[in-house]
Amino acid sequence: MRTTGKLLAGLALALAMAGLLPRAATAADAVFPNRPIRLIVPYAAGGGPDIQARKLAEVAARELGQPLVVENKVGAGGILAAEVVAQQPADGYTLMLGASTHVTQKLLQPSVKFDPVTSFTHIIRSGFSPQVMLVKDNAPYRTVADVVQAARKAPGTLNYASGGIGSAAHLSGAAFANAAGIDLVHVPYKGSVEIVPSLIRGDTTVGFPVASTALPQLQSRTVRALAVTSAHRLPGMPEVPTLNEALGRQDLALDSWSGIWAPAGVPKPVVARLHAAFLKALDDPGVRDFYQKAGTIIDPTPTPEAFDRFVADETGKYRRIVAQSHFTLQ
Repeated sequence: MRTTGKLLAGLALALAMAGLLPRAATAADAVFPNRPIRLIVPYAAGGGPDIQARKLAEVAARELGQPLVVENKVGAGGILAAEVVAQQPADGYTLMLGASTHVTQKLLQPSVKFDPVTSFTHIIRSGFSPQVMLVKDNAPYRTVADVVQAARKAPGTLNYASGGIGSAAHLSGAAFANAAGIDLVHVPYKGSVEIVPSLIRGDTTVGFPVASTALPQLQSRTVRALAVTSAHRLPGMPEVPTLNEALGRQDLALDSWSGIWAPAGVPKPVVARLHAAFLKALDDPGVRDFYQKAGTIIDPTPTPEAFDRFVADETGKYRRIVAQSHFTLQ
């Protein structure tokens, strides 16, 4: 009887403990976060994407009740940051500014150690950042047609700058050259922040930085905008045509996009907490005004699952573009 009693008591204790487990996990999730969170930005400090990420992090930190510490991890067109973040614990304390660049990098370099669809938890898309086709302000090119004409007269002598192989600027430059039927030499730099200085120095002919990176130099009139890569003209640059308009095409709308990613496998309650905080931050009037002035269109995904589907769809879209355009890593 004593043995039976002990067994029953042990079973009761086990069942009680089992009943407590779900509540303990819920309690742990409820207190997330209880320490600072890292936000890895794969772009150089001071560039448009970095500045916007810091503004967003500042407001989201207030919602989360913990600091969001921004770290710049630049290298290989965003590959270095993505490979590092993909290997971090899936606890929600390491985030990354994921972008369309990471999709194209994987397609152009299948050997990279991450997959934009399966290696990450996609928290929320923050928005779209159209790119601007720029030349130096005193360059002889006043229109896209001028660049095309010059390139056809002297094939292989004009070049374009990008923030690295597989970056948004690389993709846009290659797509433009392919659509126009011209030969432009690709000059990859270590980050997108170097595109505009290369134009000003005269080292490169054309560049396709995101609008937020180009605006200060456009305002100081050191560079000239010839076109934008968005589907429609930008409200802040109504006089600048789209690439589609300039070339009489319908397939050159290649907006860059970005959002908050974390390593794959983050618990759903933590994902929900992060999504809610960033969604509220993106609706903050100060953030909206800041992004709008930088030329970025805020367009958050309503749920993490919607961002999952978006990244998968974008991967398919860019896979078709890369295959049709015969891009290389040169």
